[in-house]
Amino acid sequence: MQNIHASSIKYKDKGLLIIGPSGVGKSDLCFRLIMSKKATMIADDRTDIEVRAGEIYALCPKVIKGLLEVRGIGLKEFKNLDEAKIDLVIELVKDICEVERLPEPEVFEYKGIKLPKIKLYSFESSVLEKIDILL
Repeated sequence: MQNIHASSIKYKDKGLLIIGPSGVGKSDLCFRLIMSKKATMIADDRTDIEVRAGEIYALCPKVIKGLLEVRGIGLKEFKNLDEAKIDLVIELVKDICEVERLPEPEVFEYKGIKLPKIKLYSFESSVLEKIDILL
């Protein structure tokens, strides 16, 4: 098991691992997905990942279980899952110019397991709809 700087969420029965540098909106994106009533948090800011039966799983470290940072408000408690299989990796970028208009397929690889990865800008107004069409 490895602890990484990432948030994770179950959205419409799909596990999402959200990666990117500090300040790109990982927690904010999770918050918006949760508030859409279609998502349940796994972990915010730190996620444990491990491989089981050829699949990558995200797990919540016990010390942050159920906590999500809502910027400007503080840490808030939300319903959460202990773990979920990851189906898609979303890499958030700092600027919308970093998102290619017609991107080539990308992958996230961990211990030889490859998952589809997409780059998105968290603060674009259509980001939730883009996630919907990806799934």
